[in-house]
Amino acid sequence: MTTQEIVSKLWNLCNVLRDDGITYHQYVTELTYILFLKMAKETGVESQIPEAYRWDSLTVKSGIELKKFYKELLNHLGENCTGRVREIYQDAATNIDEPKNLEKIIITIDGLDWFSAREEGLGNLYEGLLEKNANEKKSGAGQYFTPRVLIDVMTRLVKPQPKERCNDPACGTFGFMIAAHRYVAAQTDDFFDLDADTAAFERMDAFTGTELVHDTHRLALMNAMLHNMEGAITLGDTLSNLGKGMRGYDVVLTNPPFGTKKGGERTTRDDFTYTTSNKQLNFLQHIYRSLKADGKARAAVVLPDNVLFADGDGEKIRIDLMDKCNLHTVLRLPTGIFYAQGVKTNVLFFTRGKADKGNTQEVWFYDLRTNMPSFGKTSPLKMEHFAGFEAAFEAVDRHDVQDERWSVFTREQIAQKGNSLDLGLIRADSVVDYDDLPDPIESGEEAIAQLEEAVDLLQSVVNELKALSEVE
Repeated sequence: MTTQEIVSKLWNLCNVLRDDGITYHQYVTELTYILFLKMAKETGVESQIPEAYRWDSLTVKSGIELKKFYKELLNHLGENCTGRVREIYQDAATNIDEPKNLEKIIITIDGLDWFSAREEGLGNLYEGLLEKNANEKKSGAGQYFTPRVLIDVMTRLVKPQPKERCNDPACGTFGFMIAAHRYVAAQTDDFFDLDADTAAFERMDAFTGTELVHDTHRLALMNAMLHNMEGAITLGDTLSNLGKGMRGYDVVLTNPPFGTKKGGERTTRDDFTYTTSNKQLNFLQHIYRSLKADGKARAAVVLPDNVLFADGDGEKIRIDLMDKCNLHTVLRLPTGIFYAQGVKTNVLFFTRGKADKGNTQEVWFYDLRTNMPSFGKTSPLKMEHFAGFEAAFEAVDRHDVQDERWSVFTREQIAQKGNSLDLGLIRADSVVDYDDLPDPIESGEEAIAQLEEAVDLLQSVVNELKALSEVE
């Protein structure tokens, strides 16, 4: 049985819970509680769990007894255990009311082909489940889920290295950090090329994150555990003063949440130079401030279009970014790749300078939006769609690249455009020839003249009708 087949079986179990009124997201969280116990057994790490609350204790019970024991288990693991176990089960509660449903889930999980799952990787199985949840529109999780192909492209171009500290300040289910971990593993023969201290650093400290939503935080912890990653995943708000301590990173990869803070209130961070209620602008400030000022620390960040052109504090933050960092590349992403349809997004790639001024000399743009197919659930974004961009990004001399989607603007040109970065889009096929379009001012004047002629004609008709009526 393949990982994909196992994921489908697990996902189909959510139909069992419909009568209990459980949402898709609640189902994945509920499944995480149960899967953790089974996977702990399969991976031989049950020592972290008290013997009375391990998987085998769950499988021998049924009916009301099972339901009561399950609630007791959640409470005990969340209050009396330590480490990852406690983090995953802290404040855990079940939404399953019907004991038969709970029993069916446990029996189904116990009967899966766990040998095949271990061979393909339990982490891959769990990631597949999270992706399934994201692709289900009714779950609402897709707005938090970055397509795997985009995560991989961003990671591959940023190139995290051994001994580097990587972070995601809005980590969701930890997908970016898992991709970074996987990239370093691939470069080092699964860490066997590293000395013992460096290998331990990669497992314990190299990859960290912060997540605001409690249930999503649980999923991130579970995902990290199944990939043998033990770096800190903090439950909290990066845009609060908690985020002030998140500094000195070599790599940041992230897709922070879009929108404004509740009630339009400004961030509670007292170390930001520019205060705004715009979450993504605040995350952008946090990210470039969190990088080491060594000329090598770098970031790739998914951000919506409004970050590129917002005035006021938005413009000041862009200027500060281009001063402190070399903002070398902006990828204009196609629409339809996130759950919230119509959201227009970009990836900003930048490197922190050693000084706080004059780091951006020119910004390269790649338009992957115009004249692209419509992406969605039935036509997903694929790796081949990024081939042209990756070739341009990696070019020895970017000026030699022959690609209509690839363009460059100097810092002076950007300043002349009011420091807007809403640039680099090419002509759409829907417009045959822009040069042949009528001048809007001339067209307006011509329309007014035609309207005046029509009014004069109408007036003459009215006058003739009046004259005829008087004769009669």
